[in-house]
Amino acid sequence: MFFWHVPAPNEAMLISGSKGQTLDTQFRIVTGHGSFVLPVKQKARMLSLALREAEITEDCVTQQGIRLNVRAVAVFKVGDDAVSIANAARRFLTEQDQMEELVGRIFAGHLRSIVGGLTVEQIIRERNRVSQEVIAGSHGEMEKLGIVVDALQIQEIDDATGYIKNLAAPHAAAVASQARIAEAKADQEASQREQQAAALKAEYERDTAIKRAGFLAETEQYNARAAQAGPLAQARASHEVIEEQTALAERQAALAAQRLKAEVGRPADAEAYRQRTLAEAARDRVKFEADGNAYTERTLAQAQADANSARAASLRDGNQELIAANRIVENLPALADAAARGMSGADLTVLNGTNGVNEMAAGVVGQGLAILHALQRGANPMKPPAVDGKAASTPRISETNPS
Repeated sequence: MFFWHVPAPNEAMLISGSKGQTLDTQFRIVTGHGSFVLPVKQKARMLSLALREAEITEDCVTQQGIRLNVRAVAVFKVGDDAVSIANAARRFLTEQDQMEELVGRIFAGHLRSIVGGLTVEQIIRERNRVSQEVIAGSHGEMEKLGIVVDALQIQEIDDATGYIKNLAAPHAAAVASQARIAEAKADQEASQREQQAAALKAEYERDTAIKRAGFLAETEQYNARAAQAGPLAQARASHEVIEEQTALAERQAALAAQRLKAEVGRPADAEAYRQRTLAEAARDRVKFEADGNAYTERTLAQAQADANSARAASLRDGNQELIAANRIVENLPALADAAARGMSGADLTVLNGTNGVNEMAAGVVGQGLAILHALQRGANPMKPPAVDGKAASTPRISETNPS
């Protein structure tokens, strides 16, 4: 609204012409809220409560009579309470832009008085003390002005006479000496460290060279092994192939030996067995012929003797049948001889050796003797036939004439 005025947060509104006065002032103070201002009857003005800064540059003389140029900075503002606002309004309301200069002059006067009671050494070493004493010395005046000092800092102290420089010379020399000593020590330590670093570097390079040589040797050895791996593997493979071929050749040789044994040895053994069997058969045949001839001769001799006896008996008795049998007996040697020659020329297999031959010859001759004995029994039925030259024990049987 047109008649409604609101001060800024860092401002105080002063309304004059109002009946509502406080603190015996001729105006009303409004902060933090708005208020109606009646036209013609009332008038509103603003007082800044913002922070301000005053620079102070002052020539001061110390307790020792040494002139110093001191530069400082004061930070201040109008107090927030009504008394401070009222005091500042009465003094600076129309001259707010000159407040820094006026306050700076006040601080400069207090700074000269404080520095005059101190030595150069104290001012240099105890700047904070100087600031606190200046603030404390100007507190009464600042309170009357409604000013609150937040800080006072001494920024620089200049000495036109060179006292501070001379004062600092011994310290500077000592500091320079210490600096040179420290620099020498630093150089020495740096040299030692450089030497140590160089030694470590040389040792590292030596170890590196040794390791590099070892790595190179290992690499060459590995490369050599790798280069030999192919021929070695090929040689091993060839060796294995040779072993397999050798084993195969041995198996083939064994198979060939078995085949040769089967194809040659067995037939040879069979042939040898056949030849041996044939030889044994020939031997047995010769023996058979010899034994058969001997037995035949013995049998024939015995038969001849028996025939002669029978012929003599038949002739003596005049038996015609015995006479006929005598003729057969006369031909018996020829029959036995023919039988013997037939067996000697026959391809026979004799199972019992010499015994078998004897049995066969005895069978042939025995048949002839049986005929002879039968004839003898027909001629003389009461006389038993003789077997091997002995009379038979069978009783005689009367012969019946078949006719």
